Amino acid sequence: MRTVKATAAAVSVALAAGAASVAAGRFASDAALKAPPGRPLPTEPRLTVHSTAAGRITLTRDLASLRPGRYGLTGDGSHAVVGPVLDDVHHTADTVVRRLERVTHGTLEPGDKAWLTPNLHIGNPSSALGLDHAEVDVPGELGPLPAWFVPGTRDTWVITVHGLGATREHPMNVMEFLHRNQLPVLDLAYRGDLGAPRSPDGLSHLGETEWRDLDAAVRYAVRYGADQVVLYGWSIGATMALRTAAHSALRERISGLILDSPVLDWGATLRALASARHTPSALLPLAVRAAQGRTGLHGDRIQEAADPGQLKVPTLIVHGPDDTIAPWGPSRRLAERRPDLVTLHTVPNASHGAMWNAAPTYEEALRRFLTPLM
Repeated sequence: MRTVKATAAAVSVALAAGAASVAAGRFASDAALKAPPGRPLPTEPRLTVHSTAAGRITLTRDLASLRPGRYGLTGDGSHAVVGPVLDDVHHTADTVVRRLERVTHGTLEPGDKAWLTPNLHIGNPSSALGLDHAEVDVPGELGPLPAWFVPGTRDTWVITVHGLGATREHPMNVMEFLHRNQLPVLDLAYRGDLGAPRSPDGLSHLGETEWRDLDAAVRYAVRYGADQVVLYGWSIGATMALRTAAHSALRERISGLILDSPVLDWGATLRALASARHTPSALLPLAVRAAQGRTGLHGDRIQEAADPGQLKVPTLIVHGPDDTIAPWGPSRRLAERRPDLVTLHTVPNASHGAMWNAAPTYEEALRRFLTPLM
């Protein structure tokens, strides 16, 4: 009897441990599959505002607060734009002083918590940039997809699509540049975004299903006058662009791809986000398996998007070695294997989705790439 009870207890413990591991893997996978748009990814540290003065803001010293370039600084109910670290002012061992360009919403008070974001602008193209735009609905397979349309005189449209943790405000960083070059811009919100239909299971599929919303945007652009389109995606938006270029029924209308911080190895991205949630390394494989079980994502299906043989149009990849969410190794290999079509613009010291923020040469790379396609 004692042996039977001991065996039963051991089985119960094993089952409980297994159930706990499964639950932990499921929770860890939420870091990527339930990343809320417009909220910081778990890799982004919260910084404390220590003080503000005319044209200056003092923040907690961190690798994030030392990043080069211009960023949005977002808190609960506030948004500001900060410029580079100021070298000609006193910094304590625990703080960093950056240029404070403007406070666009709310206030920043000592003790407030905030995080850096690639989004410099909030609102819409008219309120944030002074650009005339139309609010349009793109018919998608799950329902209407809200989008901003900024008109231009050229027959080639640029369709922009944001990535993990971002919203359609993110592409406004480059919208003035595209408008100066007279390119019509269609800035898309896709399933799971505010105002867009919810995915049937409520999860992100890291571009595997979302690309069909981008495909719907291509159909919309062609219907309303686009002769050719350039797909411009960040993060999983770049994955969506690759899949659309490979599988769209209108792929012959796609004349180019711009991929910023592309997610080409979804397993590595999921592990990075789960690790940032302090998931023990031993449980990271469970997070990947949980994601596969919940979404049907499998490595071969996602890696197909980065298959060099699938590329048919000129492609600009903007990426760098300091992206901790989407490793740039696959971007580099894709560029090496298709030098006839792929241009890799490398940006050091840039976080995921923030290549424009850190690279003064970013828009020049865009200009060189887009000029033959206009």
